[in-house]
Amino acid sequence: MNWLSSQKSPVRVAIITGLILLIPLVLTLLNSNASLYGGAGGGWDWAPMDFLAMGFLLFIAGMAIDFVARRFHPLFRYVTIAVIVLAFLALWVELAVDGVSQFLEFIF
Repeated sequence: MNWLSSQKSPVRVAIITGLILLIPLVLTLLNSNASLYGGAGGGWDWAPMDFLAMGFLLFIAGMAIDFVARRFHPLFRYVTIAVIVLAFLALWVELAVDGVSQFLEFIF
């Protein structure tokens, strides 16, 4: 891998992160009950800190996946990417609704 292609990786991940974040942005803007418009909230209602947190999580997960995809043997690569995706989803659910904590309390 040369220097130029390694420099494109963060830009590529940042662009994909921004495109993914357009989905909740549009849904928040279309929600008439959003607190952005002075509503009571409810429905799809993301605050600016939600976008910042999710952008950070998506970017870090994307960079980790990119690193693993470039450096490891295919079998190890697939297992490691699956672990990264599952960790990302678990953290997302925990931040959104304390889902992981509630699940662990239910089990134990």
